[in-house]
Amino acid sequence: MSAEAGPATAGARNGAVRRVRLPADRRTPAAARAVVRSVLAEAHLDELANEALLLTTELTTNAVEHARTELDIEVVADEVGLSVTVSDFAPGSGDELTVGTRNDATEINEVSERGRGLLLVDHFASRWGTTYLPTGKGVWFRLDRPGADPPAGATAGGESMPTSAGPGAADSSAPSASAMSELMQTAPDVYADDPLPDFAANLLSRVAEMVGAAGGTIRLDRGDGQGHQVLARFGRQPRPDTELLRVPLSVHRPYAGELELDAAPSAYAQPLAVLTAERLSLHLENDRLRRADVRRQTWLTFLAEASELLAQSLDVELTMALIPQLVVPRLGQWCAVHTTDEWGRLRLAAASHADESVLPQLHKVLEETGPDSIQARLREASRSAAQIPLGGPMEGFAVPLIARGQRLGTLAVGRHQRHRHDPDEVSVLEDVARRSALAIENARIHAERRRVAQTLQQSLLPPVLPVVDGIGFAAEYVPTGYDAEVGGDFYDVVPLLDGRWLVVIGDVSGKGVQAAAVTGLVRDVIRVLVGDGKPLPEALARLNETLVERGGGRYCTLALAAVGPGVGDRLDVSLHLAGHDRPVLLAAGGGAEFVGAGGTALGLLDTITSPTAEISLAPGDSLIFYTDGVTERRRGRELFGTDRLRDAAAPLAGYSADVVAARLRAAAINFSVEPPRDDIAILVLRNDAV
Repeated sequence: MSAEAGPATAGARNGAVRRVRLPADRRTPAAARAVVRSVLAEAHLDELANEALLLTTELTTNAVEHARTELDIEVVADEVGLSVTVSDFAPGSGDELTVGTRNDATEINEVSERGRGLLLVDHFASRWGTTYLPTGKGVWFRLDRPGADPPAGATAGGESMPTSAGPGAADSSAPSASAMSELMQTAPDVYADDPLPDFAANLLSRVAEMVGAAGGTIRLDRGDGQGHQVLARFGRQPRPDTELLRVPLSVHRPYAGELELDAAPSAYAQPLAVLTAERLSLHLENDRLRRADVRRQTWLTFLAEASELLAQSLDVELTMALIPQLVVPRLGQWCAVHTTDEWGRLRLAAASHADESVLPQLHKVLEETGPDSIQARLREASRSAAQIPLGGPMEGFAVPLIARGQRLGTLAVGRHQRHRHDPDEVSVLEDVARRSALAIENARIHAERRRVAQTLQQSLLPPVLPVVDGIGFAAEYVPTGYDAEVGGDFYDVVPLLDGRWLVVIGDVSGKGVQAAAVTGLVRDVIRVLVGDGKPLPEALARLNETLVERGGGRYCTLALAAVGPGVGDRLDVSLHLAGHDRPVLLAAGGGAEFVGAGGTALGLLDTITSPTAEISLAPGDSLIFYTDGVTERRRGRELFGTDRLRDAAAPLAGYSADVVAARLRAAAINFSVEPPRDDIAILVLRNDAV
């Protein structure tokens, strides 16, 4: 196409002229239309409005899309018509806007994608052309009133484009400007839940009526395993031998589709079908991106919920059983978790299937051995630490379970019945495998810590209490709710050299291994000192010196009671308290009271005081020792407290030591629904003389 001078402005002095500069954004076409509309109204050229607004939209949209610079809009009206020039500031060659010879049917089908808008300009404009300047280029068009002669000098300065008699002089089969305008301005309902079906049906009906099609169909495949579905349909079904006009939709994977028209060949059928397909494709791309965004947000929510569920379980078996329940049926038809034992062999830990009746068959297939079995693929995935596809009757893939560099096993997932896993689902499954492996490893670490804590705690407590004629001993111990921690509470019953028995209950500050070390030290030092025959006050003083010299900020409260035969059937108890709570004396005839005098906790000061209290127990009387885990048991802001302990013990008069200890333990535990925050230790000494 030759570069052509701009449109003639002869006669403009009797009409109107507007020149504006607009930014390159999506609002520019609307602003340009407003400028053209005002000039048309001022020059009384309302009969050219449809064509002028349509062509202005095409030129400004083309410039915004491709030039991406500011635009100059010049509108000149005279007594016979209107000229519009759209100029941009983008450098470029004159070949970029080349179109075929005006209204030549043999060339229209070869119009480039960028020139389809100019095809409309070529159809409706009386004349049009381009002007190239050092600062950019301009595209102009001229619209004359029907039957009017063009103004003189309209093509001065260059070759003109082939001229038509004006709008309405085109082929009678060509679409009208108003129909084209309606087609281009058709848009989805922004307030509809799913606007695409109605929008597609509207576009299809308009383009079918414009090209005289007997029918048409728009099919869309969203890549969800349902294949091509009819999005919109118009008119009658085509006959089997009918040659249809088919235009593919320009959408990205996984979307795919086509527009199909039962239309007779014409100069405008193919371009209009392509234009319609492109308008629909733009909104389908928006739909794809919106659905992809919603889907990714859904996956993120799923992963967050899965992580929370997996983190809540610190039991290894429960964690592995939970993983298939998270995967099936959302991410696969079946799922199996295999773990690696100490010899490197895979062991099936848990499996699930969307159809429970197929679960036995799944177990059977997973147990099969051989070079082509699923077991072999799982071993390969575990060894290579990479994703491995699974073939055979249980098609899917396996990903390794790796946490902190250790290979824990594999996660095998079977594909959905309707479709294969897309890349997003594979990424989510790999993320689930990583989170699952970490949860399994955390559960294993917690289980190991729990075993260590239980073993250490048991070593600090006597395995059984001694059986002594006339004296009943009973104890209850409830560890803290954090079962992987070792508490500082302990109790013991030790024989003395003079034939008496020493009852010991204590509480070392803090928890954990350090507290357990101090607890073991206190327990062993007491056994050594009383085994050497040291008096109880001296044993407490020596123990205090040991703790002070050791340092570390740990202290200990202690209650020591030496019990032996008294006068008649009575038992004499020599009670020493070192910062510990006073025990409860439960009389056989009823009534409960606190006895003893408080002393200094061990490990805080160089010297301590520990007053001695002498108590005589009649037959049936009980002495109840306890740690602060009982009295400080919480229900909201309320404590169980010493008074509630005494009141709970009073009705237990006359019961055996075992019953008293068990009932008090139940009273303390049932006081709150929360797990104990501190260890609970209860030791009961009773005069069992008949």
